[in-house]
Amino acid sequence: MPAPRLAQPDHDRDLRDRLVRAQQDAIETGVVPFTLRPVVRESWERAIRGSLDPDHVLPRLDLGDEAFHTYRSGHALAVVMPVIRRLLTEDADDTGLIVAVGDERGRLLWVEGDRSLRRRAEDMLFVAGADWSEGTVGTSAPGTALQLDRAVQIRGAEHYNRLVHPWSCTAAPVHDPDTGALLGVIDITGTDHAVAPHTLSLVSATVAAVEAQLRVARLESTVRDSIRRTRLRAAPAAAATRLSVLGDRRPMLGATELSPRHAEILALLAWHPRGLPAERLADLVYEGGAPTVTLRAEIVRLRKVLAAAGEPPLESRPYRLGRPLDLDAAEVFRLLGQGALRRAFDRYPGPVLPASTAPGIVDLREELAGRLRESMRSDASPDLLLAYAEREGVDDVEAWRELLAILPPRSPRRAVVVAHLERLESD
Repeated sequence: MPAPRLAQPDHDRDLRDRLVRAQQDAIETGVVPFTLRPVVRESWERAIRGSLDPDHVLPRLDLGDEAFHTYRSGHALAVVMPVIRRLLTEDADDTGLIVAVGDERGRLLWVEGDRSLRRRAEDMLFVAGADWSEGTVGTSAPGTALQLDRAVQIRGAEHYNRLVHPWSCTAAPVHDPDTGALLGVIDITGTDHAVAPHTLSLVSATVAAVEAQLRVARLESTVRDSIRRTRLRAAPAAAATRLSVLGDRRPMLGATELSPRHAEILALLAWHPRGLPAERLADLVYEGGAPTVTLRAEIVRLRKVLAAAGEPPLESRPYRLGRPLDLDAAEVFRLLGQGALRRAFDRYPGPVLPASTAPGIVDLREELAGRLRESMRSDASPDLLLAYAEREGVDDVEAWRELLAILPPRSPRRAVVVAHLERLESD
């Protein structure tokens, strides 16, 4: 695997050679030298007792794509990922650092940061879904931090797994702020900058911010649940009617077929549940704008359609739905935000009202298609990215290049992908 830096100073290479020899002696004799830092020595001893082979040990990927994304979206740390991204991963494309967040058992849930470095890290399976617990891969910052339940820094050849010797890492565990239970781990991996003193301070500060946000989120959830229970006792809500506007099918409100204009208005109001003033709604519906009297005439006709479908009438000033609708486009957005990419793709038969030229619909269509494309390019498995490229990105050169980059070197699909890319680039 290429090292994350171009060259190592001589003293670093000498240290690595000494550590490799010490490790080999320890495996043969069962005695780990006391010249190692205690945290490393004790971790090596656990690895030797576990009969781990430093030349062949690899993390496990024991969950399928759909099962993993379902598990990840429901994990306690999912709600605080915006905090972690804001503190550690924003603008991190060229930092030489990777940020990983794992669960309490050492399974990596998110791996983000420097894009080129993430590609190199894939060679040692430092990827979302992989088990980096100490019992599986030996000494590493995320696994050893969970083992010891405290912050840990591991430099280069201190890793038990020799494939990881070009890397350094700092990690700290995250705890439930109320019970103290172990929830997971936050790790920074990369060059020697990953074990600088300020990196340990940064990771520790991020853990503190995450635990504080968990407490806030829990309080907010308690308040929301209380309000929801009160409302349910007062007036149980009926299931929302499905509003289908994706793909080439005729738009439908439940079992009622809609005209293109009525579908545009309902989709925009479902997307803006707080409502829209007449002037703003007219701007979003009519290309080039239109007098509000034109919109009001259409609203009169739409209210008759809603009444026939058993839906409450639209409210006015601003225009808004009488009750929420289950918009299929909003469901795809929600699934993408949860990381459930396979379910999101399966529920996306095509763009939002593809024949519509309404400005608001065009914006919604492009936003959803763009979000789907970026999610597929950054997080999808090879099988899912190929399905996306064949159905939605036939002419998307970047998607096909991304697919070629993540396919295993000996995949039989590489030839098909290469041929398709050559045709696109020749055109």
